[in-house]
Amino acid sequence: MSTISTRRTTTVLALGASAALVLAGCASGTENPDAGDGGDTATETCDTVTLGFLPSWTDGLSTAYLLENQLGKLGIDVEMQTLTEAGPLYTGLAQGDVDIYPSAWPELTHASFMEEYGDRIEDLGAYYDNAKLTIAVPTYMDITSIEDLVGQADRFDGRIVGIEPGAGLTRQTQEVMMPEYGLDDYELVTSSTAAMLTTLDEAIKAQEDIVVTLWRPFWANDAFDVKDLEDPKGAMGDPEALHFLGTAGFSDRCAEAADLIAGITLDDEQYGALEDLVVNEYGEGREAEAVEAWLEQYPDAFPTIITE
Repeated sequence: MSTISTRRTTTVLALGASAALVLAGCASGTENPDAGDGGDTATETCDTVTLGFLPSWTDGLSTAYLLENQLGKLGIDVEMQTLTEAGPLYTGLAQGDVDIYPSAWPELTHASFMEEYGDRIEDLGAYYDNAKLTIAVPTYMDITSIEDLVGQADRFDGRIVGIEPGAGLTRQTQEVMMPEYGLDDYELVTSSTAAMLTTLDEAIKAQEDIVVTLWRPFWANDAFDVKDLEDPKGAMGDPEALHFLGTAGFSDRCAEAADLIAGITLDDEQYGALEDLVVNEYGEGREAEAVEAWLEQYPDAFPTIITE
């Protein structure tokens, strides 16, 4: 049986969508042209890069530390900025306060953010091409499809247990899936990824009925005895790719870094091993060791990999 003890805990900084992030990003080498002494504007540098990510979404957690490792070996100082919601992260990326979002879902899940901010964001490439949103239940339950939830709200106390209210997964579940299947007698309960996993763990230990929102790739699918429910209406969306996003102009300022990032593509085995090492095997505070162990295991994972 699974246990929540494998779940890392991380202190994160919650920022509102309108908050100004005071970060030293890739553009930090640019001086104010209006404040100069009459000379040329300082050349923009790539001495420092800020990675913005949500630690509870462990796809971004894992790839953030992979990029920290690789960019560090290019001689770039990497600053890690943790947030709790995708909205402020996209805002920071668009404003240039965050240089890179290391695991975005721009095609479907985060499409609304891209509609709002896309003209100020640069796509640096996709590293994984089979990500998907899911609705899941414990394997001991006798239902196999989202359609089976219809008329059975009492079994679940009328609840579908979700994650952060601002997540694309939350929006897709609440605004598309539930109306599509007529789940009007259910409430999507939101809080945080960690709280959802705690609730799931407790339910499984007690062999109780529960339905949760999940996604792939995510370590919890292997750590907990859960199964994806079939989605015959396709209401949770098609599989999509996970992308590295940069603030507009990133590849011009940081060409070597952008070239390295563009070459990163991971298959299921490589990604699964990276996430497992970072999240479970090594855990919080030892992420750098986890990435080095992964690089030893997969020295040819992508063309531009730097091992020394």
